[in-house]
Amino acid sequence: MAEYRSVRTVALLVALVLAVAACSGDEAESTTTAISGDGGEGPVANACPADGCSIQILEVSTEGEELAVTWEANFLADVSKNHIHIYWDIFTADQVSSDAEARGVVQGDWHPTDAYPRYVTESGASVVNRGESTTLCVTAADRDHSVLDPAIVNCRDVSDLL
Repeated sequence: MAEYRSVRTVALLVALVLAVAACSGDEAESTTTAISGDGGEGPVANACPADGCSIQILEVSTEGEELAVTWEANFLADVSKNHIHIYWDIFTADQVSSDAEARGVVQGDWHPTDAYPRYVTESGASVVNRGESTTLCVTAADRDHSVLDPAIVNCRDVSDLL
């Protein structure tokens, strides 16, 4: 009986080693890379994690007539792939999407960017285009400028900076 347990234990260990080796092989083929600007870990790859691509506004300050926004994302933005749409809350996430009409809304104005981790407002996100809004928002979009998930939005009240 003891011999049977030894054989079974060896078989389980062999299966475990093979499973770990198979997983290690997958990681070696991965093209995921981290941003290494400050030596810390940043967002990885351009693909969205299972819970979606998200951006968090960390800080906003003035820079001349515009606003400097520092943010953190869980993906590496690239305008030709998944990237960031920044806009004033006079529009919704559905409106700052190239497929706004298909979403049943009138298309709004935004600025696409892959600036990371700092961005200065311009174009559709410029302070001069805010209307009466005092809230700046961000969401993720794909290469076609379609918003990935209009439920994943981060906004910041910047009224004290205007």
